[in-house]
Amino acid sequence: MNVAVTGSTGLFGHGLVEVFRSRHTVFPLTRAEVNITKAEEVRVVLAKLRPDIIVHAAATPDLDICEADPGTAFLVNVEGTRHVVEAAQEINAAVAYISTDAIFDGRKQTPYTESDPTHPPTVYGRTKLLAEQMVRDLPAHWIFRVSVLFGPGKTNFVEKCLRKIAAGEEYVAASNQVGTATYTLDAARKIAEVLESRHYGLFHLSNAGACSRLELARRAAALAGLDPEKVIGKPAEQMGRLAPRLNYSVMEMEALKQAGFALPRNWEEALAEYIRALDQLQNPLVPGAMPTAKSW
Repeated sequence: MNVAVTGSTGLFGHGLVEVFRSRHTVFPLTRAEVNITKAEEVRVVLAKLRPDIIVHAAATPDLDICEADPGTAFLVNVEGTRHVVEAAQEINAAVAYISTDAIFDGRKQTPYTESDPTHPPTVYGRTKLLAEQMVRDLPAHWIFRVSVLFGPGKTNFVEKCLRKIAAGEEYVAASNQVGTATYTLDAARKIAEVLESRHYGLFHLSNAGACSRLELARRAAALAGLDPEKVIGKPAEQMGRLAPRLNYSVMEMEALKQAGFALPRNWEEALAEYIRALDQLQNPLVPGAMPTAKSW
């Protein structure tokens, strides 16, 4: 199977390429190779490659950047997805879209299922929801909603925390943001399994179990042999961010269960594997050790 991955230098894109290249022929597409905001460029590149499946992970994912510049957020996240969808239709390719928990409003107190209403309070969430709706128009499509990503290939929430503590500083994490954490390699493996089955649809996808950002950061510090008390909890609304954060965005993986797929392992087990992998790198916590390329 030939698989094209947009946003291949992003955190999730890196994991997708690493997993898929061991199972299929993969075309990793960086922003330099295809600018998704250019319709003709997308059409020409994908027509030349003719992948069976396009995994569309390219996006502007930073909530505050999107809030400050909604025009660019719309151009990349919505129009960029439109260009991918239109090019896919021309070559009869299926599309797997990487979405987010940010399409919910965070007011629910029990896990969100795939059938729950969506009311995104941020520009980022609204653009991702619009993109989802475009992908749903394709006869062969998948939508995977993921959240709180950590994994190899690009600096992420967990690594930033460990670097700060290792440098003798404190790290501030939201104490009232509860959600589901996602190890990119585990999620990529599950996506590969679902795509290979050709079981189309909308899926919530993360590691099992729920945690706050504070719990995740403190657990990471402990696993890395650092002082978890150096992680300071603070309500998200007091952290000076431009975009509002969701107090609760735990996702139930009901669609995966109904389709007969095994759920990914618990987030703590996955986090432990990631920390062990970081320990094996040369000076993993030194600033600049990991690439920080643009995600699209």
